[in-house]
Parts: sequence; structure tokens; C-alpha cells
Amino acid sequence: MLMPPVLQERPSAGTAPLTDGRKSDTEQALVIAFMVLPLLALAAAVPLAWGWGLTWLDVGIASAFYVLSGLGITVGFHRYFTHGSFKAARPLRIALAVAGSIAFQGSVVGWVADHRRHHAFSDKDGDPHSPWLFGTGPAAVARGFWHSHMGWLLQRDRTNARRFAPDLLADPDIAAVDRLFVLLTLTSLGLPALIGGLVSWSWWGAATALFWAGLVRVAVLHHVTWSINSICHMVGDRPFAARDRSANVWWLAVLSFGESWHNLHHADPTCARHGVKRGQVDISARIIRIFEKLGWAHSVRWPTARRLERLTR
Repeated sequence: MLMPPVLQERPSAGTAPLTDGRKSDTEQALVIAFMVLPLLALAAAVPLAWGWGLTWLDVGIASAFYVLSGLGITVGFHRYFTHGSFKAARPLRIALAVAGSIAFQGSVVGWVADHRRHHAFSDKDGDPHSPWLFGTGPAAVARGFWHSHMGWLLQRDRTNARRFAPDLLADPDIAAVDRLFVLLTLTSLGLPALIGGLVSWSWWGAATALFWAGLVRVAVLHHVTWSINSICHMVGDRPFAARDRSANVWWLAVLSFGESWHNLHHADPTCARHGVKRGQVDISARIIRIFEKLGWAHSVRWPTARRLERLTR
């Protein structure tokens, strides 16, 4: 049975500050590199794909890593670690932390801390990436879109993980994965190149796999995830009663593995399924169901008709 939504802060969080220090110059440089390099690769993708530089092997490797890293974010970082939509066996817990870490979206502890903070202050002061912090005029909306989509990543203040993610800091397995974040991101680029090189038995195959299954894949996933923060808080349907301006955007559903059914998620954050109406594709929920049937996950917080009725506007 679906449990009532819970505030994603710990009981003692009220006295702790929202932020805890600032990113170092090295950390800030890495953030910029993780943003800019995949973006440059995405900009170069169309001319490179026009007649050369893209093979079916590249498409296959890129698709596999997109699904793996994308579900690591949606099922792992988001629905499991941030909101506790289900409970997982230890091997699955570690695997989800690793899978999310290869998405180039930050370490598991930092990602979860930012997202729990987002829910605690959604579309209000304190929300790290609301598009509505600057007003509602045309210029303010444009500025808000940039801020919510990717500009907020350039802020130097670090969300206080001791306030928003003390459970993960206290978990030895997850703390270890968190410390390995840089190594895992390098693996996220190196492994596709290794596979491409071995399968094609050529340096060119390694290079094209690095480009498509590494950099371009990361860039596409970045912008799909960032669109949940920006577009899904600006436009779309709002059939459920939420405290903010979260909305459903149907055309992002498949690429985001169901995350763009964002209105229900903010109305009931702990729900394991976000696409609850007929025809609303939610791949992440399907994966959680598979984990449940395999015995790897339990205590899944599935929606009920009664709960949804109470949330409907």
C-alpha cells in the first residue's frame, strides 16, 4: 500500500544550514567540464553523423549506456535513494548507486541532497533549481529557464548533505561509492571506448564509441534530466494537487523513463510509479516491478485508487 508522502529531511534538520561550504576551484572546474564537454560533443554530433563517424555498434553501445545510467538516476538516485519508494537488497542498492554515478550528474550523496532540498522548498526560496525564483515576466521566465535547466549547477554553494542526506553519509557502502565518483565517471567514458575498440578491433572504433556512447550519450541524458527541473516546472498538465508548479510533459516520458509525469511525483513523492493514468508510460516503475518479482526489492510503495482520488484536483 502507498504510504503518505514524507518530508525528505531528517527530524533534526531544522537547525542545520541549507548549504555547507563552497565548491573548491577544482570541483567547480570539474562541474564546468562535465557540462561543457558533452555539450560540445552534442553540437558536433549532427555534422559528424552526416555520412561518417556513426556505426550501428556505436548506436548499440550508446543505447545500452543511456539505459543503464538513466535508470541509475531515475530508479536509483531518485526513487530509491531520495524518496525511499522501495527497499532494496544490498547488492541492488550498491548497483543502483554505481549505475547512477556513471551518468555524470554528481555523486550519489550530493545528488540526493540537492533533490531532497528541492522537494523541501519546491518553487520557493531555498529550492536550488526552481524556474520561478526571478518573477513571471518574459525576461524573468527566460532567466528562470536557464537557471533551472543548467545555470544552477554553476553556483558555488554546496547543499548541506548532513542536513539532507545523513542516512547516506552513515551508510558505508554508499559513502564508498560516493568517494569513487570521479573514477566512475572516467569509467563511464572509458568502458564504451574499450568495448567499441575490442568489438571493432580498431582504434577508430574505440574513438567513435567514446564520442557517441560516452560524450553524446552523457549530453543527451543531461538535457533530459535537466528538462525535468525546467520544462516540467513551467508547462504541462497538472491533474494532481501539489504544493508547487510541477507538471506532466508527455513527450519526455520515454526518454526520461517516466520521470516527466512530474505532477503526481510532487503530489506524492514516495510513490514508486509516476505515470499512474492509462497510457502514461513509466519505464522506471516497470523496472522496479521486475526487481520486486525477482525478490531484489520489497516494500514497494505502489499507488492505490483511494490515494490517487485524494490527490486529484
